[in-house]
Amino acid sequence: MPTYSSSVSERPAQTLWVSDVTKSYYQDDQQAKLQHLQAEVDSLLQQLQNLKKQRLADHIPEE
Repeated sequence: MPTYSSSVSERPAQTLWVSDVTKSYYQDDQQAKLQHLQAEVDSLLQQLQNLKKQRLADHIPEE
């Protein structure tokens, strides 16, 4: 399965696409699990980006 890199701003569009695709392929319980996992991925991506920003800010020399 290929991996994709995306920014948080791209996530809503991808989430809508995933939602549309899953409606026709998965049962309700599977959809709920997939949506939960999608929410976790979004949260982890946001945390990762926040940590990246924090580390970059920590390495900027103060004037």
